[in-house]
Amino acid sequence: MTSQLLPDNYIPEPKREVLVAIAGLMLEKAETILLATDTAPSWGRLLAYLCAHDMYVDPAEPIRQFAGGLANRNYLMTVNGTPTVLRRPPDGDLPPGAHDMAREHRILSRLSNMLPFVPRGLHYCDDRNVIGVPFQLIEYRAGVVIRGADMSPVSDRADAANVLSEMLVTTLAALHRVDAREVGLEDLGRPDGFIARAIAGWSKRGTLVAQGPALQSVVADISRWLSRQIFRKRTPTLLHCDFKLDNLILDPQSLAPVALVDWDMGTRGDPLFDLATLLSYWAEPDDPPALRRLQQMPTTHPGFWRRAEVARRYADLTGREIDDLPLMRALALFKLGIVFLQLHQQWANGAVKDNRYADFARLGEDILLVARDATTGKE
Repeated sequence: MTSQLLPDNYIPEPKREVLVAIAGLMLEKAETILLATDTAPSWGRLLAYLCAHDMYVDPAEPIRQFAGGLANRNYLMTVNGTPTVLRRPPDGDLPPGAHDMAREHRILSRLSNMLPFVPRGLHYCDDRNVIGVPFQLIEYRAGVVIRGADMSPVSDRADAANVLSEMLVTTLAALHRVDAREVGLEDLGRPDGFIARAIAGWSKRGTLVAQGPALQSVVADISRWLSRQIFRKRTPTLLHCDFKLDNLILDPQSLAPVALVDWDMGTRGDPLFDLATLLSYWAEPDDPPALRRLQQMPTTHPGFWRRAEVARRYADLTGREIDDLPLMRALALFKLGIVFLQLHQQWANGAVKDNRYADFARLGEDILLVARDATTGKE
């Protein structure tokens, strides 16, 4: 055992049965457990693993699951006396390349040295014998999260919509200014051919989850149209790939970003893909019903910028040409519709118990119809 100051409740060289007993007590106190099928012995394995890596969990503090999120699970626990996030993927069969804990840990471990709003990656475990899936520990940062269309966390700020609009675009521009070489991420992903692979990849995933010939035809129509388009060649940047408001933890007073989270799809590629992803969530009051039903961000509230304003501000901040943004947004909507079909499939297969997923098939189908309308100029 290393020589260091240990917590008062540390048990020297604990035996497995002792850890299991402690885990049972933690489960009794906890509001939620690590896995739906978990028992005290699996907690014992986790505690033993962490202890072996000089990380000591306070058994007096319950482990709680964070609210929100539609896929990966995040838990708050006290490790070595410090609040820490344990993050793990969902159960069941996962889409290729999704929920990549190793990728996310690598990005956080490096990018946090450059951007103050990126939390530090603390530890990664790929041993499935511990809790059944890979997991990571991440620095915890407190703040406010604005989820869906709910503006109540900032109801005391008359200027909140305008401040949040500016914050979102300036934060994204700051990410895209980072030189990947300066943070040791110059080999992340495969930026050459990024857009072509994105079109091919999401077309394949769409074919796998689209039910019925009508929806298969919609997927095929969008895929063919995207494959014929000519996208600008841009210098690759680091990408988040799911940049939106509820992936940001904010300072409750200034509404500045405290932490940008959910990096498991991070890569390098065309920066406009991130902007288009943000705008695929950015609903406007006169949008088609499917986009207003999406309610991933509160942007239909008075005071939020229009998508065109966001795009112009991004272009001003970065100096990038954005004339092919409509093409990129069609791709982002294509991706978004397929993601909701994938999430519904996880629910239908029993891997996810959250009943919010029950309506995701219809939502995914309707978003794909909007994407197809975007390819024909009807949106």
